[in-house]
Amino acid sequence: MRVLMIGDIVGAPGIAILKQAVPQLRQEHQLDLVVANAENATNGSGLSPKDYRQVRAAGVDAITLGDHIYKKNDIAEILQKSDEPICKPANYPSVAPGRDHIRLVVGDTNVAILSLMGRTFMRPVDCPFQAADRVLNELNNWAKVIIVDMHAEATADKYLMVHHLKGRVSAVLGTHTHVQTADEKIFPEGTAFLCDVGMTGPYDGILGRRADRVLTTSITFVPSYFDVSSGDLRLAGAIVDIDDATGKATQIQRVMKYA
Repeated sequence: MRVLMIGDIVGAPGIAILKQAVPQLRQEHQLDLVVANAENATNGSGLSPKDYRQVRAAGVDAITLGDHIYKKNDIAEILQKSDEPICKPANYPSVAPGRDHIRLVVGDTNVAILSLMGRTFMRPVDCPFQAADRVLNELNNWAKVIIVDMHAEATADKYLMVHHLKGRVSAVLGTHTHVQTADEKIFPEGTAFLCDVGMTGPYDGILGRRADRVLTTSITFVPSYFDVSSGDLRLAGAIVDIDDATGKATQIQRVMKYA
């Protein structure tokens, strides 16, 4: 099985490059499954039902979210539908809207996808290690292929999680920092890892926002609206090859697709 994990989609420009690039990547790489973090897809913060449908229509099979999950309140109606392939971070409170993982059948293979939030320089959340263990126990070997979106600020949080889960999941792929790293590897236990898969959207600004707005506020301390930038569109992600009989990853490669 060949899986593409797409990093943080930012605003309408991110959705635009998604629509252009995903069909091309599916054909070029013979992808079986496309997963994307879409927590910034609506105006750079949150995900609306309308944009959820646009991301899905672009060819994304499953959607993970992170700390901006509820910035658009009406996404709760989508999160609570059992047939929608979208999940909240598994270490969010149980009363928070949404399911803590996604279950899909791809061909003849059962696949589980979950998101976890880091705790360093992030808002307070439950223990991600305990949440991961809980979800794996709930799965009870239902899925051989398990993809984890580790949504965290600190590099250490991401490395700690892959060491906690290596041999038990197919891939731990980082999101949130919007900058693609170059540390991809396959652990001997068969788990693929990349500290951050990168950002999908405009690269002519600051992490997807207009540079002039961010710079002015940083210099003057006068708040301004951080509009989404618009130029140099790219899709960033990682492609992981997985043995669907064992759930072990065999190869990982970074992706950077230009408009």
